[in-house]
Amino acid sequence: MELLLIRHALPLRVEREDGKPADPPLSEQGREQAERLARWLGDEKLHAIYSSPLARARETAAPLARAKGLSARIDPALVEMDHLSERYIPMEELKAMDRDAWLALVQGGLYAEVDLPAFRANVRRAVERIVADHGGERVAVVCHGGVINAWGGHVLGIEDPFFVNVGYTSISRFLAAGSGERSVVSLNETAHLR
Repeated sequence: MELLLIRHALPLRVEREDGKPADPPLSEQGREQAERLARWLGDEKLHAIYSSPLARARETAAPLARAKGLSARIDPALVEMDHLSERYIPMEELKAMDRDAWLALVQGGLYAEVDLPAFRANVRRAVERIVADHGGERVAVVCHGGVINAWGGHVLGIEDPFFVNVGYTSISRFLAAGSGERSVVSLNETAHLR
């Protein structure tokens, strides 16, 4: 089967002070990115679409699901490792306003309290469950950069939790054979954003 892991589009910045998770919606630019993604994949047959339950992923999946006449299946195991955080600041914005905080994030420092092995194991189980349910099909999974890094790292044998800087609405393609082999077709396709 062919698996398309798609990062969500650009969300808004959200910083809460009430203890609730940020869970930002898409920005105007993000909505346009999601529409471009749906047009780009217009000629590709998809048998199913899965999404993280977070708003930015669901809103990214919606135009693609509409275009394909499918319903996005929400899978709570596809959440990002920071899904309980009270703040979400897009990486480019964080880099521009606080380079030290951005460096800490990309080097894993802001995730010091996250159990990365458990997160990666959870991602592997979730993706393998999707693979098992869709032998011989092409499935899109709209999720997060951490999820894509976790699965890609698993397939490639890379331990770095952030080995690739995953672009908004980028497509990373993987093949999953029924015999257990997993391989990378492409990482971080973004031609639809040009």
